[in-house]
Amino acid sequence: GSGDASRAVADWRLAVGTLCSVLLPVLITAWCSFQRSRRQLLIRDIFRKSKHDWHYTDLFGQPSYCCVCAQHILRGAFCGCCGLRVSERCLKKADQRFLCKEIVMRGTGAAPGSMPHHWIRGNVPLCSCCMVCKQQCGTQPKLCDYRCVWCQYTVHDECMVDCLRTEDCTFGEFKDLIIPPYYLSTINQMRKEKRTSYEKAVPYCRKHWMPVIVLANTRSGNNMGETLLGEFKMLLNPVQVFDLSKIAPAKALQLCTLLPCNSVRVLVCGGDGTVGWVLDAIDEMKIKGQERYIPQVAILPLGTGNDLSNTLGWGAGYAGEVPVEQILRNVMEADGIKLDRWKVQVTNKGYYNLRKPKVFTMNNYFSIGPDALMALNFHAHREKTPSLFSSRIINKAVYFFYGTKDCLVQECKDLNKKVELELDGERVELPNLEGIIVLNIGYWGGGCRLWEGMGDEPYPLARHDDGLLEVVGVHGSFHCAQIQVKLANPVRLGQAHTVRLILKSSKMPMQVDGEPWAQGPCTVTITHKTHALMLYHSGEQTDDDDASSLSE
Repeated sequence: GSGDASRAVADWRLAVGTLCSVLLPVLITAWCSFQRSRRQLLIRDIFRKSKHDWHYTDLFGQPSYCCVCAQHILRGAFCGCCGLRVSERCLKKADQRFLCKEIVMRGTGAAPGSMPHHWIRGNVPLCSCCMVCKQQCGTQPKLCDYRCVWCQYTVHDECMVDCLRTEDCTFGEFKDLIIPPYYLSTINQMRKEKRTSYEKAVPYCRKHWMPVIVLANTRSGNNMGETLLGEFKMLLNPVQVFDLSKIAPAKALQLCTLLPCNSVRVLVCGGDGTVGWVLDAIDEMKIKGQERYIPQVAILPLGTGNDLSNTLGWGAGYAGEVPVEQILRNVMEADGIKLDRWKVQVTNKGYYNLRKPKVFTMNNYFSIGPDALMALNFHAHREKTPSLFSSRIINKAVYFFYGTKDCLVQECKDLNKKVELELDGERVELPNLEGIIVLNIGYWGGGCRLWEGMGDEPYPLARHDDGLLEVVGVHGSFHCAQIQVKLANPVRLGQAHTVRLILKSSKMPMQVDGEPWAQGPCTVTITHKTHALMLYHSGEQTDDDDASSLSE
């Protein structure tokens, strides 16, 4: 009996031990998970209520030290506006203790046209020099040295003297691009007093002030827009930097009405579609009678379709290879030019009185035929599986696939029998073609100079500000590919102020600036709409013809 009892006790102990060994890790994991989610909720709550632009990272890109406890940290939070870095446990203290960049200056005793430096200690940029002794800063492995969040000057701990703490900030290298907080507070005060003569407000009256407004499309270019937003907020006033996924360009551009006439520059970070969206918003400003506030537009090309940006010297695509500081220098140095914008009206056959014609605005090109078919196929697949199309290389590979597929099936053949073309009212006899492309700009199809072709034939120069369109024909996808590698010339059909294209029968693929659709019998009329004020950057020149055409 005693043996059975001891065996039962042993079995019971084994069962309890087994249960504990299974339950204990589960309970510990559940407790840790609960604590983590509770901590994340607290962090999110601080982020939401804070005046800082906090972001969380699992790994800092450079050696970092907490601004509160001065300990070395691998992960934690950083402010996208002022650059503070802090460990998770010190986040609440840092949020209460340190002020972020002021967008509008609060009522301080400072003169209305000046403000002191805003110093932040530690985590200074690598290779920065002290403004006092000119030696390198941030060399010691600890929280050391200071940086001003406005002028970006850095100072050693031992060089920091009281006069620097109260000295007026000059706003550094980009003073001509920054909207100072004291300017906005002055404007606010003037508006309250119903005064609209902003000329006396500093730095409105300064000769070379050309404030920049940054409009970034965070959906373009594999999240590059998100990174750029933070970098521009660090260098400029955060009020100048807008995320187009959260605010429409028309609303963001109203900031121009508080700034000097004819001096504002807008930097659009996105593809040609984003640029078109911003230019449409600028056209709305003209309709509202805000013509004198219209800004000049520069482009930082993200995403895939960047032919307009390439034509204006800003390159075919940005992947972070140029520092943001250099981009701002390029915007300051860029020259103003005009860009023709065109109205494309598509009137369906047989519905003249019943259905409204479709109206588009064209900046780059209109086409009917194989390149529109490629764009249509690409578009349809991107709608189905958008996650596959996050990379520029994958996008180009898919485009290549559709181009070669079209070579085999020749879906657009005998276009010349289905279409009539009129240039400035005169009918043009069409040779055997599969596609017609109407160009406003020099580049087409991701970096190809279509009108020039191989460059071995005499042709009138193509410009984007002469009120003329270039009209070319192509024999198919294979011919398009040959032109892209300079092995063939296009069929040059002529230049015109007005283009009329009549599709007599069947459905054909069409596109305006990369937006494709399938179109039945119709009349397409392209007429001049307006001019856009753009900025031309001569540093990214990729073709000698551009330089000669623009210098004329």
